[in-house]
Amino acid sequence: MHRKFDVIVVGGGPVGSTAARICAKSGLKTLLVEEQAHLGYPVQCAGLLSNSAFFECEVSQSSVLNTVSGASIHAGDATCSFDAGKTMAFVVDRGALDHEMGMAAADSGAEIMLKTIASGISRTSRTLRLKGVNGREEISYSMLIAADGPRSSISRMAGIPRAPFYLSGLQCDVRYSVPTDHVQIYPNASPEFFGWIIPMHPERARIGLCGINNVKEHFSEFIRPYKKQVIHMASGTIPLGTLKRTYDDRILIAGDAAAMAKPTSGGGVYTGIRAARHAARVAISSIEKDDFSPSAMASYETFWKKDFGHEIMNGLKLFKIRQQISSKEMEHLIAILAHPSIRELITKKGDMDRPSALIKSLLTHPRIIPAHYLIGKAFVRSLL
Repeated sequence: MHRKFDVIVVGGGPVGSTAARICAKSGLKTLLVEEQAHLGYPVQCAGLLSNSAFFECEVSQSSVLNTVSGASIHAGDATCSFDAGKTMAFVVDRGALDHEMGMAAADSGAEIMLKTIASGISRTSRTLRLKGVNGREEISYSMLIAADGPRSSISRMAGIPRAPFYLSGLQCDVRYSVPTDHVQIYPNASPEFFGWIIPMHPERARIGLCGINNVKEHFSEFIRPYKKQVIHMASGTIPLGTLKRTYDDRILIAGDAAAMAKPTSGGGVYTGIRAARHAARVAISSIEKDDFSPSAMASYETFWKKDFGHEIMNGLKLFKIRQQISSKEMEHLIAILAHPSIRELITKKGDMDRPSALIKSLLTHPRIIPAHYLIGKAFVRSLL
């Protein structure tokens, strides 16, 4: 006889832990499955969370390493710096943060299975086949939430096509003296995206970049001045563009498993946790009403798209335009953004998670007019 759970959540990161916590807290019998031996490890994230993303995690300050109030963007000889004069983002120990969120799910009543992978799904019997340190097991479910990351086995088993774009990321921790109040951004370090230096504390920083082609070569060049100070290396994958469908029969897909990262920054914690809340809401409602119809499952996609779908779509347009901007054109753009009135606008309206309002204001700002031709050319090239 199979064990039966109301909800099985696959993936023990912030997205999966949030969904499991909410479902368990509502009284549903919930199982959280994680392939690693420890929640939160290995770390594959830059660990820079906006205020909104951090507060969505509902955690203590114990994982916080630093806070930042602004950023400096560098391209060639051009630099644009802005500072809000208050905390705008948290630099966190992602291992500690993920672990705390997983423990919150457990405290709410979710059962956790570590070092276990999903190896198969039976649609007819509604069972998930698991393989791990405790052997093989087949478990029945009423709802399945996939939060199993960029290479989601659940979405693959459900026959849902992969994301349209994948970024590869490389990052290292280095012993390096750096101002702790600003993140440093280097668009030309990676032609398809950007590089970063994130201050962890006065004597240590995270340096990395994401891209599509020749990522290893770009990364080696970017960290060349700091190679002797490297004390930790990490790599990761970021899917972009969202899946064509984020639900199936009694299956809801969230976070990186659904390619919900923001195309403007690559960050996926905020959108992923927002999606987890919607997934838990639909799972709870479906079980309470005994309604697992296609329309009930589709309501999940309606909810998350209404919440932040337009930000992802607008961000994807900007991502495609960015691919067509050369190093010299980027230097010109950053020089334009350095004007005091534009920096003031960025400080006033900047939002890491919902940047559409800022982008709209920037494009209509008189000082941006010289860049319209450059951006227009890049836009046309992105359509070809």
